[in-house]
Amino acid sequence: MSMHTHYSATSTQRGMTLIVCLVFLLLLTLIGVSSMQNATLQEKMAGSVTLRNGSFQIAEAMLRIGENTVKPEAYTLAFCNTAVTCAPPTNANTIGTSNYIAANGVVWVQSGSGYYAIQKVGATNNPSILASGSPINTTKKFYELYRITGVGIQGTSRTVLESVYAKQQ
Repeated sequence: MSMHTHYSATSTQRGMTLIVCLVFLLLLTLIGVSSMQNATLQEKMAGSVTLRNGSFQIAEAMLRIGENTVKPEAYTLAFCNTAVTCAPPTNANTIGTSNYIAANGVVWVQSGSGYYAIQKVGATNNPSILASGSPINTTKKFYELYRITGVGIQGTSRTVLESVYAKQQ
């Protein structure tokens, strides 16, 4: 009696099917992990943009509060008299407490989650140096100039804005 061994085509293909399926499963897993990392990165970027826009809006609001503080006729502030006290605030990037006085004598005022500081930096009788776009009263010839610095803080984002406000006297 002779023994013949017969191999069917289906029995030799079963192991190969398993390997192909595992390779496809590995590829799908890599694509899924990559997509999750991409989605996480996009979420972080969107959060960062939201924080940046929020801090910008807070800093803009601080400028407006500072300008409204200076606007009344009764508001007075001493002129800065040296290059040190007239310099822009040096601690705008580190401010974290209200009424903090920097080395150059700037007093910070807290409002909400932002801060503002006002410096009287000079005076002029020349309306041509003022920015155009605002109506200028030509009967008043003297303008006090104030530097207003606004700092907005939201999350890890900090925005510092400055404006020069010309007050007619």
